Amino acid sequence: MKLVRFGERGKERPGVWMGDGRILDVRALAFHIEDYNGHFFENHGLDQLRILLDDPGAKYIDAEGVRLGVPIVRPSKIVCVGANYAAHAKEFGHDIPEEPILFSKATTSLNGPNDPITMPEGAQVVDSEAELAVVIGKTASKVRKEDALDYVAGYTVVNDVTERIVQKANGQWFRGKGFDTFCPMGPFLVTPDEVPDLRNLRVWQKLNGETLQNGNTDDMMFSIPFLIEYISQGMTLLPGDVIATGTPPGIGSARNPQVLMRPGDVVEVGVDGVGVQRSEVR
Repeated sequence: MKLVRFGERGKERPGVWMGDGRILDVRALAFHIEDYNGHFFENHGLDQLRILLDDPGAKYIDAEGVRLGVPIVRPSKIVCVGANYAAHAKEFGHDIPEEPILFSKATTSLNGPNDPITMPEGAQVVDSEAELAVVIGKTASKVRKEDALDYVAGYTVVNDVTERIVQKANGQWFRGKGFDTFCPMGPFLVTPDEVPDLRNLRVWQKLNGETLQNGNTDDMMFSIPFLIEYISQGMTLLPGDVIATGTPPGIGSARNPQVLMRPGDVVEVGVDGVGVQRSEVR
């Protein structure tokens, strides 16, 4: 299944993307499913959706022209993995890490997959990073990597937008990566049955139609099961939490000359089989 949240900002409704031009309006039939939040995931919400798909009373809307929001309600945390592709670590001047580098993005930076990205006042060096992200489906604490995928609700696409000067000047990454609209997510939350091979997904980015990133999850140094094990050893992951798994090489700020985001640009990021975003820069 491909879960979506549709409607105007702040008033999104939960739905299922049918792939035939329709969206299943979940709340029109299942009033108890308020939204795709922690309660939904921890209380067998995905199983309930599968039942709704076969309900003769299901109601659908035309997907044409409908705004899609972030596919999950604001998570308790967004955990990001830095330098998880060796070639990206090298292009950005990092040593190859022996353990995952973790940082966070503000939940208020979340943005719809096709909503505009707004440059903060004074921004100078801003670029994007295409990433596969994992959404946790049940409380995960001290999980073993052998069991880690049992804790996954699904996968989505994240654009880790960053102001590089702020990132470097602050001595930590949170502010440079946490500006409003700097975390477009979606369009879908894709359930694991539709993403059978996590080690062979193309991850890509285009700026104004020019391909900047064209990598593959096979190049990750730390796999998704390992990341869930590593993070959950001392940090409880809650249903709906997000892990952004890193980005392949090719980012604009690492190029010579740099290829940076400017107002009027169009940024596209995608993960094959998971989804594609398209954002205008303002």
